[in-house]
Amino acid sequence: MIWVMGITMVVFIGAVFYLAQLVVLGLEQRADEDALGAKEAFGRIIEQKDKAQAEKAKLEKEALQIFTLYDMTKEITRHSQEQEAFSIFFKKLKENVLIEDCQLAQEVHEVFKGGIVPDDYSVFVLRAKEKKLGVLLYKGLEPRDREKFAILAHQFALALRRLKLLKDIETLAITDGLTGVYTRRYFLERFEEEVKRSQSRKTELSFLMVDADHFKSINDQHGHLTGDAVLREIARIIQENVREIDIVGRFGGEEFCVVLPDTDQSGALVVAERIRKSAEKCLIKAYDSTVRVTLSIGVALFPSDGKQLEELMDKADWALYRAKSQGRNCVVAFGLYQK
Repeated sequence: MIWVMGITMVVFIGAVFYLAQLVVLGLEQRADEDALGAKEAFGRIIEQKDKAQAEKAKLEKEALQIFTLYDMTKEITRHSQEQEAFSIFFKKLKENVLIEDCQLAQEVHEVFKGGIVPDDYSVFVLRAKEKKLGVLLYKGLEPRDREKFAILAHQFALALRRLKLLKDIETLAITDGLTGVYTRRYFLERFEEEVKRSQSRKTELSFLMVDADHFKSINDQHGHLTGDAVLREIARIIQENVREIDIVGRFGGEEFCVVLPDTDQSGALVVAERIRKSAEKCLIKAYDSTVRVTLSIGVALFPSDGKQLEELMDKADWALYRAKSQGRNCVVAFGLYQK
């Protein structure tokens, strides 16, 4: 009996020990599962944190690019010259990318003979709305900075297009649409500036008033389209016979004016005679007509003939009247008011 009870006790203890092991194993397994879940959750948190940091870095990078583009565009719009705008662009470029050299040109051949680009240079074509605005010739750009360079270059192209549009608008505002010379209003502004400059520097200045002879008969015989062609040709002849610093404007109708800075009377007479002879020799072909035109030119000198713009214009107009009365196709400098 005692033996049976002993065996029963051993079996009971063994069963209890076995059950205890199962419970412990279950607890350990659950603990392992909880630890693995916590590890996975922690991993997800770390991954989300890394993604958030990457997104933050990306946003910071984009914000920096936006601020850079904004600053560059803001500075460029303060200037009206392309080279000034390019200087700002190049400055911003060197602040944001590693680059050795960058040059702006309309075409490659302006920088490199024959249009052949050296091996160490690359070409970036500046475009806006499919219109070519020029080229950037650059070297020494780090490969990692190519994308940033392209972004800055595209923004510069947009700013460059804006400058060109503003320049075109300004040109249209001050240029006579028919002849391509300055309008009367803008010409008078420039004339006034040159008179003041000559006053301050105590230098001479000459003023020419040019008029096409018998222009009304050209319009009557050949039509206004031919007359317009004649006016364009007169403007071309005048521009070809003066310097870049000289100012040419259309005063109205068939009358043109020229300001010759730093020019005395003898120099003005040479220029005026050169213009007159060029017109006299020119055979103008317009539509179905072929015509010749001669010019009468009056000359006035600052300060001997007048010290104010209105006075110089009056003296030149009087000289022009005398040229007309002397048979036209001639040059007359102002002397004294006389019949």
